[in-house]
Amino acid sequence: MKITQKMKTDPMSYLSNMEKIESDVFEKVLSMVSNYDAEQYKAHDVAYALSKDRLDPSDFAALLSPAAKPYLEEMAQKSKTLTHKHFGNSVQLFTPLYISNYCENHCVYCGFNCKNKIKRGKLSLEEIRIELKTISETGLKEILLLTGESRQKSDIQYIGEAIKIAKTYFSTIGIEIYPLNSDEYRYLHECGADFVSVYQETYNLEKYESVHLSGPKRVFPYRFHAQERALMGGMYGVSFGALLGLDDFRKDAFATGMHAYWIQRKYPSAEIAFSLPRIRPYINHEEKQTHGVGEVELFQVMLAYKLFMPYAGITISTRENAHFRDHTVGVCATKISAGVVVGVGGHVEEVKGDEQFEISDPRSVAEIHSMILLKGLQPVYSNHIALGGFNTGDDR
Repeated sequence: MKITQKMKTDPMSYLSNMEKIESDVFEKVLSMVSNYDAEQYKAHDVAYALSKDRLDPSDFAALLSPAAKPYLEEMAQKSKTLTHKHFGNSVQLFTPLYISNYCENHCVYCGFNCKNKIKRGKLSLEEIRIELKTISETGLKEILLLTGESRQKSDIQYIGEAIKIAKTYFSTIGIEIYPLNSDEYRYLHECGADFVSVYQETYNLEKYESVHLSGPKRVFPYRFHAQERALMGGMYGVSFGALLGLDDFRKDAFATGMHAYWIQRKYPSAEIAFSLPRIRPYINHEEKQTHGVGEVELFQVMLAYKLFMPYAGITISTRENAHFRDHTVGVCATKISAGVVVGVGGHVEEVKGDEQFEISDPRSVAEIHSMILLKGLQPVYSNHIALGGFNTGDDR
């Protein structure tokens, strides 16, 4: 399906080819976020939340607040206990494969944006097969297929064929592509896709409009409802995240948690996961600032997610350095990427297209495997779906 309608300037207006669904999740989340004030929470609110076995949204909000920073050690200990209870000693390994970096969106924070002068590339189906075969030889059983957001250059049929190829080498397949309609998600699920990662970037509509200057991604509610359409299309799991540092990270973290919370309540059998990308430098934009989101703050958000939704998976990205990633594994992170390349292809020969962002942890699958064992944990390569559940995530 090609986008034939000119992009509207109003970020709340759907394009003609975008499916609208009946759902109250949008209003619930935005209403709660508009009333969230991180500064209103005090030490006693945090202590009360930590005393409870089951947290409500108010407890979650307290754990994200500045008042919770002195309680990080207590939060970490409780998080570690919950992680072990629900995930055992297992740490899931996966890697992403970028099959195209063409994009129709002008997003000011992204290396793939259509205005950025980078080397564009797209793998042929045979190149995809070679890349996937090479990756599978590392022992990995889970793959995440990614594209830039261009229906013209990476249409549904192309992505579907890539998924079919991946199914011959991997037991679990995730996709991180442009948002789709529910029937398109169903088609890709029938091709073999298991879970979908979509990131709202920021839940602040005013900020969202200011950083998404043109392209289909500018339509805020269509992106918001992507996870629900994916579940309507038969996907087993969905992953949520905001680009921390793009706006007020505490509000965006709260919104992400509430988005996942309401989807979980509406679709109780769905597998829910979080990813926590921070802004990273990219080609032609060497911004090094994390906009108030240091490692301490990032760790606090991860812990708050785990305490609020202990069954949810949490992925730790190669955007973070090796020391930080190692520290989170077994405490709150349940999935970790390894052998990562964020350019198009690159697992066999030289990358065919430039990368989306700079990574901070280039370790191989074998190196990540060894790290997990040294922590007394178990690297997991097997298909969690066959065991009745799995954890989703991305490597953003």
